Amino acid sequence: MEAHAQISLGGVRIFHVSDCYLPRLGGIEVQVADLVRMQRQAGHEVEVATATRGEALPGVHRVVARMPFDLPVHPFGVGHLTRRMTSSRPDVVHVHAGAVSPFAWMGVRAAVRAGLPCVVTVHSMWDPLTRLVHRLLGAAYGWQRWGLVATTVSTAAAVPIRSVAGRGVPVHVVSNGLDLSAWRASPATGVPPAADPRDEVHIVAVGRLAPRKQPVRLLRLLGAARARVPAHIPLRATVVGDGPARASMERYLARHGMTDWVSLPGRYSREQIAKVLESADVFVAPAPRESFGIAALEARAAGLPVVARSQSGVADFVTHGTEGLLGRDLGALAEAVARLATDAALRERITAHNRATPPAAGSWPAVLDGFDRAYEQAVRTAERRGARG
Repeated sequence: MEAHAQISLGGVRIFHVSDCYLPRLGGIEVQVADLVRMQRQAGHEVEVATATRGEALPGVHRVVARMPFDLPVHPFGVGHLTRRMTSSRPDVVHVHAGAVSPFAWMGVRAAVRAGLPCVVTVHSMWDPLTRLVHRLLGAAYGWQRWGLVATTVSTAAAVPIRSVAGRGVPVHVVSNGLDLSAWRASPATGVPPAADPRDEVHIVAVGRLAPRKQPVRLLRLLGAARARVPAHIPLRATVVGDGPARASMERYLARHGMTDWVSLPGRYSREQIAKVLESADVFVAPAPRESFGIAALEARAAGLPVVARSQSGVADFVTHGTEGLLGRDLGALAEAVARLATDAALRERITAHNRATPPAAGSWPAVLDGFDRAYEQAVRTAERRGARG
């Protein structure tokens, strides 16, 4: 039986490489752990190599070294990973990379050395500096000619990768996998009650308060929206999350007199977030370089109109005027929030649509099928390269 036919039937030996993994709880870590779990349930044989310290887990190889701040990297990672892959002889190596992932790229190099098919999933949006770094790496090492197959989580995230990878590296879009059942509004709430134009409008945002997410810009957006909304319509905003930018956000709120209507409650559990979304009217995801937008997809599944950047990954599951409103810059987003706050009929129409129509993005069967196809292509590419060699 041909190798690429085996992929779709299960029973494939998959070797994942990720800088970060459990017990860390970030977007990539949780997504890779969920993918491993779902692939094992589908009948695949799955191993993971990571530079993250932690307890022993079945099939998880921790390649760790003493590094400052416990950074997930190993100075001799290529050698360690090459030996591990040569011993395991997986059918395909699946590497997970963020914006800067030295251990992950060591995994790519190890797979190439071992002559194994390799798929690279880029979980982040490449900014101009990241693109420059990968162009320089391409000039120095020629990674575009290594026979890699790439995937990324959204159409927007694929564009900068394709501009650097060129024709030599196919780039597929395979969204993050999510179980959205816990976020969906019940059928009984499929039609929202008519809103009184004087009712309070509750705006919610969820995410890590990190500088790269530009959370202070979110507060500026909220202030601009408040200025566009008539005074007789009360607004309330809740920004859920924690991180290093929290102190600067608190100073901004105090300086601009916004503490009476904007709250920063800190990090919430999934259950607490679901409760906040139940009381919300609008969800805002303003990050300009959002590669996917898990929180936005969860809010969309809960029925909320979503306001986001038209050039972000959120645009893969939010169509302007149907599931929410999209804008290219801060001013357009502020205008979109103000429009939803003042136009109760529009808000109700989008909410009714979102509650009645489950999002297509995030389906685990579609995600597993997408990776199966990428694995098949990587296997075929490796077979052709082997025949030529």
